[in-house]
Amino acid sequence: MPLPRFDRLPPERQELILGVARRHFAEHGTEGASYNKIIEASKVSKTAAYHYFDGREDLLTAVLDGVLERLLGALGPWVPARDEADLRSRFAAGSAALAAHLRDHPEDLALADAAIGRTHTGPWLDWFGALVTDGQRIGVIRTDVDHGLLVSATAAVIRAADAWALARMTAEPLAEAADFPEGEASAQLWCLLHGLWGGAVTMAATTAGEDPTDAH
Repeated sequence: MPLPRFDRLPPERQELILGVARRHFAEHGTEGASYNKIIEASKVSKTAAYHYFDGREDLLTAVLDGVLERLLGALGPWVPARDEADLRSRFAAGSAALAAHLRDHPEDLALADAAIGRTHTGPWLDWFGALVTDGQRIGVIRTDVDHGLLVSATAAVIRAADAWALARMTAEPLAEAADFPEGEASAQLWCLLHGLWGGAVTMAATTAGEDPTDAH
């Protein structure tokens, strides 16, 4: 995390430095971006830079924290559902909002997998904890498995689906739109969650070819 002297900079100066770093990490990768080039492009001296961050990894952590914060902002807080259809609708709406954010913010798209992948605790997992707890409350999600294990497994399945979708958005966004039926990605993810959650989720809509997102 940034050192105290960075926190005392004006917000616009902080955002300028983090924005330059985010662009470099997005363009060159979290392993390939040069700390010296980021410092140079930010127009700060090396001496000042080491008063703001402990080093390259510290700066990368601050950038990925910002990416994760925006992803969570796009998802929004989990709101308790009335029933299974409402839970499915809220989940689909959150997923759609997240996908729209990533399409509009290519730097966040490039760094999303790195930002999500390093979070084994914290607010990202808390979002899935709220989802699982709510699903159990209304009888959609099994209760015979440890809650923490189910939360981690749910997050892992959704992360795998996100990584698959992100790869498609990064590599061939136009081909995805042209070749992949609308709603098919959501239907496939819902099938995976159905198996994980113990078969409580209704499969009729999916097997009948109905887009689960139609619930909203």
